[in-house]
Amino acid sequence: MMYESILLFGVIFTTGYLFDTLTQSRSGLDLRHVRQVVLFIALGIYFVLCWRKVGQTLPMKTWHMRLVDEQGQIPALRTLLLRYILLWPLPLLGALLVQLLSGYTGYASTDLLIVFTPFLNFIWTWFDKDQQFLHDRLSKTRLIDARPTRVTSAAT
Repeated sequence: MMYESILLFGVIFTTGYLFDTLTQSRSGLDLRHVRQVVLFIALGIYFVLCWRKVGQTLPMKTWHMRLVDEQGQIPALRTLLLRYILLWPLPLLGALLVQLLSGYTGYASTDLLIVFTPFLNFIWTWFDKDQQFLHDRLSKTRLIDARPTRVTSAAT
């Protein structure tokens, strides 16, 4: 996840730079909701293109993971879009709960809990018999081990 975030920094930085240049924004608060939608779309394009091309992002390739559909093939574009959209509800719900908790307690330090919200997607895997994510179950995709098989030669 950390490796992926390093690459995503480049996607987000480039998209943000282009957005600010094209809209002549002088502050991060200018057009912030439009900016969030643009970043959401840019991240979606990154993930969906990588998944559609080879079933992997670069970090997934490094960790020998591949995304496949129920037949073991690279999923269709529609399935990949659904998977990307379904990635977001649990972390966003967690972010909302952190915001409500912060308002309820009155402690600004409670906002630090926001760093844990992306990991809410992992909770489902603890209870899933195949240790798949909820968004994979719902989109009928799965992550598989893509380690290369070793060929052993017969000693003669």
